[in-house]
Amino acid sequence: MADINKKEEAEAKASADEETVKAGHEAEEAEKNDQSSSMPDASEAAETEDRKGTDEADNEHGEKPEDESGTVTSNEAKAEDAEKGKPDKKDKQIEELTDKYKRLFAEFDNFRKRTEQEKAGMYDEGERYVLLKLLPVVDNFERALSSVPEELKGSSYVDGIDKIYRSFTDLLKELHVTPIEAAGQPFDANLHNAVMHIEDDSVGENMIVEEFQKGYMFRDKVLRYSMVKVAN
Repeated sequence: MADINKKEEAEAKASADEETVKAGHEAEEAEKNDQSSSMPDASEAAETEDRKGTDEADNEHGEKPEDESGTVTSNEAKAEDAEKGKPDKKDKQIEELTDKYKRLFAEFDNFRKRTEQEKAGMYDEGERYVLLKLLPVVDNFERALSSVPEELKGSSYVDGIDKIYRSFTDLLKELHVTPIEAAGQPFDANLHNAVMHIEDDSVGENMIVEEFQKGYMFRDKVLRYSMVKVAN
């Protein structure tokens, strides 16, 4: 009877030890599972390290870091965009200034040409004014020579008047002043001023029969119209 009790006690003890060992194994497994769940996977850790190394390499080469969506988020990207816009603004300013310079140059060139024309016109008008003042003097010399009596022709006095008259006419030629042909010529309203008309069948119609005052041309313009008598 005593042996049976000892055997039962030994079996109970062995069963208890077995339960204790089993509980210890289960505790160790649970602890391992907890540690594995809290630690990152080796592949994920390696991928993280590779990504970190790539980002560092990009930064060393001047490239801009990007977030998960691929969008540049650094302030340097904004500065780069601003720098890209500046050349367009400068080119536009250069174009505007160039256009303004061309317009100002054209306006100044037109002003210069207009001023030169006005000066030339004023000079021509001044010449015409002076020459018109000299023409009556020439007319008086012609009247004086045409009214010299026959007995005085060839005298030193008349020769002196004739020389002065010729000096005037030579001066007018040098100044591009030439007389307008009138007597015996067809009447031309652009050259002649008809102050008298007569009926004369011996001459052609609209012909100049007499010149009262000689007309002159100054270069290609009329300085003074010829005052004439015209036959109808």
